[in-house]
Amino acid sequence: MQLSDRIRAEQIRSIYRNTPPGLFGTLLAITFLTLVLVHIDAVAVDRAMVLIGVMAAQTGARGFLYRAYLRAVPDSSEWRFWARWFTVGATVGGLTIGAGSIWIMSHGRVDLQLVSLLLIFAITSGAVSAFAAYLPAFISFFVSISVPPLLWLLSQGEVIHTALAVLYLVWFISIAEQARRSSAAFIDAVRLRLENIDLVEGLRREKAAAEQANAAKSRFLAAASHDLRQPVHALSLFVAALRPRSMDDEARNLLDHIDGSVRAMSGLFGGLLDISRLDAGVVEVNKEAVAVEPLLDRVCRDYEVQARAKGLQLRVRKCSAFVESDALLLERILRNIIANAVAYTDRGRVLVGCRRGRTLRIQVWDTGRGIPQAEQEHIFQEFYQLGNPERDRTKGVGLGLAIVRRLTTLLDHPLTVRSIAGRGSLFEIKVPLGEARAETTASTGRFLNPFQGQGSGLVLVIDDELAIQLAMKSLLESWGYEVLAAGSCDEMLERIATHRTVPRLIICDYRLRDNESGPAVIERLRSEYNDEIPGMLITGDTAPDRIREAQESGFLLLHKPVPNSRLRASIAHLIDSRETAAV
Repeated sequence: MQLSDRIRAEQIRSIYRNTPPGLFGTLLAITFLTLVLVHIDAVAVDRAMVLIGVMAAQTGARGFLYRAYLRAVPDSSEWRFWARWFTVGATVGGLTIGAGSIWIMSHGRVDLQLVSLLLIFAITSGAVSAFAAYLPAFISFFVSISVPPLLWLLSQGEVIHTALAVLYLVWFISIAEQARRSSAAFIDAVRLRLENIDLVEGLRREKAAAEQANAAKSRFLAAASHDLRQPVHALSLFVAALRPRSMDDEARNLLDHIDGSVRAMSGLFGGLLDISRLDAGVVEVNKEAVAVEPLLDRVCRDYEVQARAKGLQLRVRKCSAFVESDALLLERILRNIIANAVAYTDRGRVLVGCRRGRTLRIQVWDTGRGIPQAEQEHIFQEFYQLGNPERDRTKGVGLGLAIVRRLTTLLDHPLTVRSIAGRGSLFEIKVPLGEARAETTASTGRFLNPFQGQGSGLVLVIDDELAIQLAMKSLLESWGYEVLAAGSCDEMLERIATHRTVPRLIICDYRLRDNESGPAVIERLRSEYNDEIPGMLITGDTAPDRIREAQESGFLLLHKPVPNSRLRASIAHLIDSRETAAV
């Protein structure tokens, strides 16, 4: 619908809304004046009754129109119909009042004539606020109420009446101008309000569209990530299964290259998983007193070889402070920032240090390429990279700083960036100071003593991808386990029906075919053995809601592709924990 029609509809709503007070107030005022004139014998009773009757009839008719409008609740497109009838009613009302004033006019007394004119002036002045929203209705009312008195004044032929007619015309022009300005102001106010409503509605639609597009993107990435993780996970398992086998140097070299490619893909998936976990709100924060110096030394030591290979100096300033933070997450932040500093610095040095104040400011300086001012917010977006239009994977995938921004927000550690293109950058994190402790041991989030010897016992593997079944079976058997693999719960139940050995572990994909879920499968197999057999979920899903659901199941959750050392340590840990608890 056009804006002009909506404005007109608002004008009609306004004049109908203002109808009752003016309509019934006018009837009472004219009735009162008429009865007073009857009381002082200035007008005959029969003439007075005629005027009061006509006024009552037109008031009733216009009141009926008002009620009809309220009941109809008309659409904005119907404004013309209701405007037309209102204007007709206003015209009839104006003629009734204007002609009625002449009908009861006292011809011998100028003072009473002035009283009648003053009443008309009062009624038309009130009509400005009541009808001026829709100027055609006001003009119709104003002209119809004014013409009879003006004609009567001019017909009298006396100086006083002519003077009154001139004053009436002057007053008529001023009131008309006031009504015009009032109407224009009303229209401007309505237009502004409607435009604001349209703007808000447009923003709401754009926001909804953006959210839908973002949700669609997330669903696509989650689906694509899941589908890509499956073969990569199977490939990593096959590579691990091939490692202990004898082969010549050329085959070993090819296997190393395959393993390197698998690790690169695993790194990409790991970054996507970190983003999904942070967006899902399933990353737990365990704040404690963290010694800064050992943390910085450990991180910088890991990048020292890479820096030396580029001819860079990677230096760490001593810092004896303790901070209140999550050791694992803070280390992840610093690793990503220092890795970027080394990667984007071609000559000079990278300096890592701290400044103590109300908080500890951990700073990473570099003499690298720098970041243009216009790009300094973009670098925290996913997959955004400066100086890598060819998308060279050796330069990373563009997720490191996106993870840094999310982690600093999660930990409430403000992050600032200062950089000059061509001269270098400074990344600074403000971390609350903590109390020093004699010993601070941070959990690594991994099993500290991964099982390295041969395993034993039966392990059940449920995955709807045949390649993963074969790869898991081959790998776990090379580690010493007996393996039964199946693609669904029913298939596994058939296989264990003739197998009397109680499994030591159940490994299940989180999402199987036909909407079968991993937790339900593990519970069903547990009930078959009537035993709380340890369970492990492996998933390729990165959708935040899927991650949250899997976390809430209570089973150990690993994400495809699983590093072989992580898988082996996890299996050993679950089996050993169960047997230790049983002792």
